[in-house]
Amino acid sequence: MAQIRPFKCIRPKAELANRIAALPYDVYSREEAKEEIIKEPLSFLKIDRAETQFGDEVDTYDERVYLKARDTLMDMVEKGELIKDNRAYYYIYELTMGLRSQTGIVACASIDDYINHKIRKHENTRADKETDRIHHVDVCNAQTGPIFLAYRANEKIDSLINSIKKMPTLYDFTSVDGIRHTVWKSDNEMNNREIYNEFSGMNHIYIADGHHRCASAVKVGLKRREEKPDYLEVDEFNYFLSVLFPDNQLMIMDYNRVVRDLNGYTTSEFLSAIEKIFDVSEPQNEPYKPTQKGEVGMYLDQNWYALRIREAYRNSDPVNGLDVSILQNYLLEPILNIADPKTDKRIDFVGGIRGLKELEKRVSEDCKVAFAMYPTSISELFDVADAGLLMPPKSTWFEPKLRSGLFIHELN
Repeated sequence: MAQIRPFKCIRPKAELANRIAALPYDVYSREEAKEEIIKEPLSFLKIDRAETQFGDEVDTYDERVYLKARDTLMDMVEKGELIKDNRAYYYIYELTMGLRSQTGIVACASIDDYINHKIRKHENTRADKETDRIHHVDVCNAQTGPIFLAYRANEKIDSLINSIKKMPTLYDFTSVDGIRHTVWKSDNEMNNREIYNEFSGMNHIYIADGHHRCASAVKVGLKRREEKPDYLEVDEFNYFLSVLFPDNQLMIMDYNRVVRDLNGYTTSEFLSAIEKIFDVSEPQNEPYKPTQKGEVGMYLDQNWYALRIREAYRNSDPVNGLDVSILQNYLLEPILNIADPKTDKRIDFVGGIRGLKELEKRVSEDCKVAFAMYPTSISELFDVADAGLLMPPKSTWFEPKLRSGLFIHELN
């Protein structure tokens, strides 16, 4: 059974929610985060990226940065900018982007469910990124950014959520990027028991986004267990902040690739090399956005091409059959000599939210070729996680992004 529990939330005062809520810490550079805080001094980035409150001579990972994050969080609570609920609740969080919306349950998930693979991952994590968030959570004594979890859609949970959404809202605002954020508090004990029981009946839940935050939260929990050998199961450090969404409401966007050179090939030589793996269309001026699995758009020398994977290179394996894997295994590595896309400086990744014009821009500025991918599906993500396998780096781009600072989970 999966343990998905309500929790006592630290959250913004209602009239300040739109000012405090911020995009995740890792979508900004240090300079970009600093600019955001200048525009909005209440932005939660001043806690998630507390180095912005120091001069550039202070390292991002300096101990003073983490202490400043803790002190700023405490200060916002003391000032009443952030308030603490007096008992544990579930919260319903709806994000609306254009004509589509997705509604999740804000709750706490068990670190034991992660350790025992009831909560399944599809990405590896980097130790350096983990270390930063481990220290941030530990020093702040709080998880400040939720992990994005997904579950197979459940009609009973849908019905419970819809009934809660008939209640007055806790927050309802539109952020500067046009995303509407609506939150309700579930204060009906019967509803809460039913939500808990429905999740208890699920065999597996999946990390959609936030692998580093999740791994860091788990390691802080294990550290606290070592420090308190007589810990209780109900201790808050045994749980991590999450928002859980049904799979049928989620949208994964394309995660595209740009490469700085052709590894010594001329354009004609490169096209000849890739024709062994792909059927290559005639060049065209209009951007080509793939319409189905097995297609890739390519921008090269101010022309777009439609690439279609030849049958011989298709694969039913959960990982090797992904379009991003086929591109990596048969083009990026053997032809362009990019063996490790995580570390090779010749490749970069562009989220689909930026559009195909961003790929043209990058090729005009600092790259030679761009590849527009067909999005990985949520069912492919589940298949990889269920097989205990890992996707290649930058396989999924989820939109809209959850906001940090709307929900904070205190560890004791």
